Amino acid sequence: MYHRTRGRAPVGAISRRRLLTSGLGLAGLVVVGSGPAGAFPLDHMATGSTAGLVVTDLELVTVTDTSATFSWACYDGPHLPVGGLRPMVPSDSEVLIGPADAPGPLTTVHRDDTPRAFHLVTVTGLEPGREYRFECRSRGLVAAPGLVATNQSWSPERLGRFRTLTPPPGDHVTTVALLNDTHIGEDRHGILVADFPEPILQEPGLEPFPEIMLTGALAEVRAHGVSRVLVNGDTTAEARPAEVRRFREIMDSHGTFGVDYHVTRGNHDRPHTPGSDPGAGYEAFPVLEGTADHRDPWGIEFVERQQLWTTEIGGLRVLGIDSTHLDDSGGEILPHQMDAIGAELAADPERPTLAMAHHPVSRESAMTNVSGPGFVVNERDATLLQDHFVRAPGVFMSWAGHTHRARRTAPDAAQHVDFVETGSGAGYPGGYTLLHLYTGGYMMNFHRIGTEDALRWSARSRWAGLGLNPEYTLGTTAHRNYVVTRDLSGI
Repeated sequence: MYHRTRGRAPVGAISRRRLLTSGLGLAGLVVVGSGPAGAFPLDHMATGSTAGLVVTDLELVTVTDTSATFSWACYDGPHLPVGGLRPMVPSDSEVLIGPADAPGPLTTVHRDDTPRAFHLVTVTGLEPGREYRFECRSRGLVAAPGLVATNQSWSPERLGRFRTLTPPPGDHVTTVALLNDTHIGEDRHGILVADFPEPILQEPGLEPFPEIMLTGALAEVRAHGVSRVLVNGDTTAEARPAEVRRFREIMDSHGTFGVDYHVTRGNHDRPHTPGSDPGAGYEAFPVLEGTADHRDPWGIEFVERQQLWTTEIGGLRVLGIDSTHLDDSGGEILPHQMDAIGAELAADPERPTLAMAHHPVSRESAMTNVSGPGFVVNERDATLLQDHFVRAPGVFMSWAGHTHRARRTAPDAAQHVDFVETGSGAGYPGGYTLLHLYTGGYMMNFHRIGTEDALRWSARSRWAGLGLNPEYTLGTTAHRNYVVTRDLSGI
């Protein structure tokens, strides 16, 4: 019912010769899917509803230098894009594509008659820096965008056009996987305040959704040939001992902590008092020094509270910053950790550096996130941190999670730093980001987790927060997939 295809062309896909003669002109294009293939005029099918079917929620999820990933859904009848869970209709899938500078009909590069309701299709072998036209269809209906972010006049989903990325100059050095907000232990998703609205729950009989998403992400990361993983906070629901152990167990299936994967603490991973959740097991852990009765299972397993850690990935320096309050969802960086950050950067200010903290630190993020300025690092500490970045020209990215959204924000002081927030792994849009590092810059690509159970959950979590959640978290294609050119020859 939920679908992702990628990789080698199966029997029934368009031949390479046919692609070359149809105007694509793409040596090495890999088409995915099965069933009859053909080409149709752009206006051959109209968007809308047929026999109760509505084909919508079109998203250009991922754009790389050589590929594009499309997602769309099929629903039972017209509906508003907000509200509760909507009934879905299994349908076929078809993707048509063609260079924007080649007139004529598009070519079907994917066709699958298997009925599925939530579709995720990747087409590879595209040319870097080239503009393409595209359509995604089910039962002949052209998928239409369903969210505000995808319905702008300039959005690729509205235009039916996109441009592949042009990689940075120089040699590719390494790729690192970025994950955040995995929320192991969470079972109620999409609550905005108190118990409103009614949360989205996992389907009966399936594994917990945070575990499905994290294990799926790690499997795909390995399939990409990536071994180094950074997880930027909110690894658990509430740092209950069982949640911490389960997160560690899943991550250890990927590799060794401190070698293959590294983690920062998020507000959900902060110390708790036994009275805050009787029966969770906090009382089995020692009282955290300097507190009356806080216990820190997460810190004992991973990193002590408000302690900076650093690691090296080749010539890349990674700063892991604990930006969490003791009893609040907002962010702070205590003086001893701020001093450690300053000393580390001052010792080698030119070194290519990725700074990761769970909470965003830019003023734009403070003013644009739905919870307001109190939800990010406080202004004083954010200013101090950016002042350290100003004196360290090697810092090229300040990466945050916490907001669950894909968004780049403007720097306040450190103009050479890319301030970026990446989407949640546990809920919609449900994915991970690959950071491809070159000697002449970097490329960021968000990938939706495409295992069958992950897509089942993505289809449900689309309706979290009365369907408003993706309006906030998905972001634009350009904020999820982009290239920055700068000197990173030190890596």
